[in-house]
Amino acid sequence: MRHTCFAVLATLAVAVPADAQLKGADLQRAIDSIMMAPINAGRVVGASIAVVRGRDTIAIKGYGKANIELDVPTPNDGIYEIGSVTKQFTGAAIMQLVEQGKVSLDDDVTKYLPTFKTGGRKVTIRRLLDHTSGMRGYTEMAAARAIIPLTLPRDTLLRLIESHPWDFEPGEEAIYNNSSFFLAGLVIEKASGMSYADYVKANLFDKAGMKDAHYCSETAVKRRKTSGYDFDANGPIQKRPLSHLWPYAAGSLCMTARDLVAWNEALHHSTRLMSAATYKTMITPDALNDGYPMRYARGISLTPVLGHEALRHGGGINGWTSDLIYIPGEALSVVVLYNTSGPSGPAEAADGIVRAVLGERPTKAVALEGDVSRYAGTFGGRGRGGPQQLLVEAASGQVTLVRGGQKRPLTYIGNDSFAAGSTRLVFTMKDGKAASLRVDGGSANNVLRPAAGR
Repeated sequence: MRHTCFAVLATLAVAVPADAQLKGADLQRAIDSIMMAPINAGRVVGASIAVVRGRDTIAIKGYGKANIELDVPTPNDGIYEIGSVTKQFTGAAIMQLVEQGKVSLDDDVTKYLPTFKTGGRKVTIRRLLDHTSGMRGYTEMAAARAIIPLTLPRDTLLRLIESHPWDFEPGEEAIYNNSSFFLAGLVIEKASGMSYADYVKANLFDKAGMKDAHYCSETAVKRRKTSGYDFDANGPIQKRPLSHLWPYAAGSLCMTARDLVAWNEALHHSTRLMSAATYKTMITPDALNDGYPMRYARGISLTPVLGHEALRHGGGINGWTSDLIYIPGEALSVVVLYNTSGPSGPAEAADGIVRAVLGERPTKAVALEGDVSRYAGTFGGRGRGGPQQLLVEAASGQVTLVRGGQKRPLTYIGNDSFAAGSTRLVFTMKDGKAASLRVDGGSANNVLRPAAGR
């Protein structure tokens, strides 16, 4: 269920030229090197990938170990828990119900969940699906995290969510939120008359030809299911306990890399799942209350990958991490699945594969004129689970973001806006100084203010 908007600066990236567009054996070697680098470094246990461009299957392959204890190599069709990549399946299920007239995106959630207390707020279905509901994500609540390993009545979590102070009013900002997708799963059940697991199997997996996809279980035995590992200071450890009552519609689906390619094909290239008009609504983001356009739609983020327009989502759950990219202009699917929740994330490898296949399109920079110190400062505001703070440094004509001890030079793109990979930083100026900083990371969109005494 974990998902971050800032990519960690690569520490094990394999050198691939920005304009690579490799072919044949060179491309295969590059992909193998990208995937084996974190495994050889002891930062990932095992992985599976699928790389498909149009009708060309470039790679479907397993790496490393599916199980350390038994020294089992990863099969090409290893099954993984995909964590938050689940969210686009939940979004698609809601859109099917919208198309059938059973749900409206503008319905208040209490129409389906009448006992859920919103404190008088109107929380629409669309606000559940783009992280703008304002309720606190349960994975950021200590009381909720305590029940994650336990089997309890499902309403237990609803009562915890509704009783926690809200982060903001619906539509004011966006903070990545698993609570809202938990509620979206309950809406699907109420509107369809089916369990979430049965609904996605009959209406998504079966229609898309996803042969191994299923709702995860912490007890069921599945052939080719990889073992999941977390990390501590000494390396991989057994994954921490979790009941699949709770990730639910926010992160409880299991499947292979091949399944996710089939999903991309069915969702983005056919009308097997929904009409073209409904699909367009699914992938078209709304705006915040102040009119600022979002880049996150119904469980899927529209953010560029190395300069290529893309639809993307990552995921993380105890023992597994995942990244799913679809680049429509190239009909390219890149899937990277790790059976490891540790120091290396699959986004780094997925970006490397995109670079090897398509090359990188540099962000178009605009000349930055004047005194750059006008952007410098410490900015604070709401973040996921609590306050966040960013330091912006400016010297010698360069503006740099400092986060988590790492420094990242920013690319000026005009209109007091900068790019840091797929993240945008937009300054509002007053009297020649930054009065606020909007951090638009796709799935998060927050406005930070200068620290007192700046």
